[in-house]
Amino acid sequence: MTDAIKEPLDLVRLCLNETIKVKLRGDRELLGVLHAYDSHMNLILGKVHETVTVVDVQSDSLQPSVRSVERSMEMLYVRGDGVILANLDS
Repeated sequence: MTDAIKEPLDLVRLCLNETIKVKLRGDRELLGVLHAYDSHMNLILGKVHETVTVVDVQSDSLQPSVRSVERSMEMLYVRGDGVILANLDS
């Protein structure tokens, strides 16, 4: 297996057609099947489940409220400059 990995993107190639978790800027996380990628880490994911963590701060209280917003999509294009981390979901 180590012979197949010579560059960092070789690890991404090994994840094709596998379910991966992608952490994005703005407290967003995606879970989906990796269909394609390029050298800029642009991704095409299928059967995507997105989770966005939202922190609401009310002006009348000092206690922030944290909530998660979730949605599902059949297919999604992810621009690579927003990707922080991508790993195989086990």
